[in-house]
Amino acid sequence: MTQRALGLAMAALAALATTSAVHAQDACTLDIGRGWPPATENYGTAVEQLFFGGTRPVLSLTRLPARSVESGVQLYAGEGEGDWRLRFTQADERVEVWSGGKRELRVGQQPDVVEVPMPAALARRVVTDWQRALGTQVPADRAAQFHDGEVLLFVVDDTATGQPLRFSGLQPGCGPAAELMEQVGLLIEATDDSDEKRFKRWRELEESLDQLELQLEQTLAGATG
Repeated sequence: MTQRALGLAMAALAALATTSAVHAQDACTLDIGRGWPPATENYGTAVEQLFFGGTRPVLSLTRLPARSVESGVQLYAGEGEGDWRLRFTQADERVEVWSGGKRELRVGQQPDVVEVPMPAALARRVVTDWQRALGTQVPADRAAQFHDGEVLLFVVDDTATGQPLRFSGLQPGCGPAAELMEQVGLLIEATDDSDEKRFKRWRELEESLDQLELQLEQTLAGATG
């Protein structure tokens, strides 16, 4: 990963965090739905296929920005109890461009990819907690809506069936799902850390997952209380 690419990724992440802080002051409304937003599937599929390289991850978050290059985080299962693979991917040049009133999807490029090992137990916990957070916070009958600006694509395997669940929309700015953005930042940082520093990142990720689970319990208790 070039310093330019990592800088762009972290700048985008900082923008997400700032937006989350602003949204958290308002009433908590999660603008994420199930499936693909209208008029987004062709573009999103092109970016995911470019990033995945023919192998579907167990969990992925793909960022479709309004103007800058696309980026994403992916988790791939290891063999048996072996380490999983954590990958941060960023397009070398923007995939979706408009020229002469026509849209072009530039998929013949080589994206920037950084891949590091991740402890299997922690990776499985991320998958389980993300599925629970998104599944409980996004009603099954809420369809994803179209947005002009940046859109996030969450795909996580159902731990029971192994089938992918898709959630799409604006970055979560409040409630338990907002904790996911903190975890995205830690995952991206882990791909740029030394082995020694990465252990610290895993501890921070575990703490964030603890916080997410606590928030989910409180939210569910409030809904049933």
